[in-house]
Amino acid sequence: MHDSVWFEINSRPAVVVASTGFVDAAACQAEALGLPELKRVFVPHPIQDATDDELRAKADAIVDQVIEALTTRARP
Repeated sequence: MHDSVWFEINSRPAVVVASTGFVDAAACQAEALGLPELKRVFVPHPIQDATDDELRAKADAIVDQVIEALTTRARP
C-alpha cells in the first residue's frame, strides 16, 4: 500500500492487488495513508495454497480491472 500511494502522489499510476480477505484492511490503510481513492482490485481468497493454474485463472479474471485502474488516475 505504501508503495502504491507513493507512486500515485508522484504521478505514477498504481493499483493494489490483494485477495478478498483484505478488502476492509485495504480501505482502512488507504484512508490512513491519505489516499482513500487509491485503486484496488481483489482476487478471491485464499491464494496461498492455490496451484499455478488457479493463480493464472485468478489473474486472468482481473486483468481488465487492473488495466482500467492503471489508466484512470486516483487523484484528479
